Amino acid sequence: MKAIFGPVLFHLLLFCAAPTFGVRIQSVPAVTSDGVIQTELERTVSLVCQLDAGHETPVDDELVWLRNGQAVSLTEGNKKGRSSVCVTPIIYKDNGATFTCHLSKNVTVTASVTLNVTYHPQLSGLEEVEVEEEAELVLRCDSWANPPVSSLSWTLNGSVVDLTVGRFSLTNDGCTSQLSANLVEKGLHEGTYQCIATSPIYGESSRQFRVTVTEKTLKLPLYPIIAGVVVVCLTGLLAVVSRWTKISKCCR
Repeated sequence: MKAIFGPVLFHLLLFCAAPTFGVRIQSVPAVTSDGVIQTELERTVSLVCQLDAGHETPVDDELVWLRNGQAVSLTEGNKKGRSSVCVTPIIYKDNGATFTCHLSKNVTVTASVTLNVTYHPQLSGLEEVEVEEEAELVLRCDSWANPPVSSLSWTLNGSVVDLTVGRFSLTNDGCTSQLSANLVEKGLHEGTYQCIATSPIYGESSRQFRVTVTEKTLKLPLYPIIAGVVVVCLTGLLAVVSRWTKISKCCR
């Protein structure tokens, strides 16, 4: 029995004692313990992947980078032992992107990090809006942010908009807040509106709309007018032709 199990047991112990290694990713800004890198728009994120200390990449193996499962193009000198990737400038689409590094011939030797890009709503400035009496007023405010805004409100001339008195309708889909009113009246709807969004990280940001209500203009139907002009012109032309024919007959 010893002769049979001796060599097998020896190789099993040798296999279990064989050194194991992995890859790790270091970054600027630093990666958190749960593998997330916190950053902001227009910033730069630098990633470095390398084997655990004391190990070298096998001669016939290389480091591979993936972004959301798609291969990242690397130069020849950026694949052995240590490989770096730079993401700059950070844009909206980088939020939630996962970068993975692994050995090309052993995908189980891998490490990943995910970007969390924070940004506030892009609200600023003053927009001039003209609307006719009895027409529809529509104001839109972009509230897209990460993390999502904690609150969003509308004011008119410094006071919170009264939806009932002004016959307003307010909708919010998480990305855009829309304030609208049908049958606009100068006394009710003219003034300066302000959309105010509050971010749990960046605080308040806002955008103003200066609404001017103009008198209702009489809108004439264009096509009937054109048709009438054509009929008048054709009638006049036929009259001229008829008169010319009569003159020609008299002169014979």
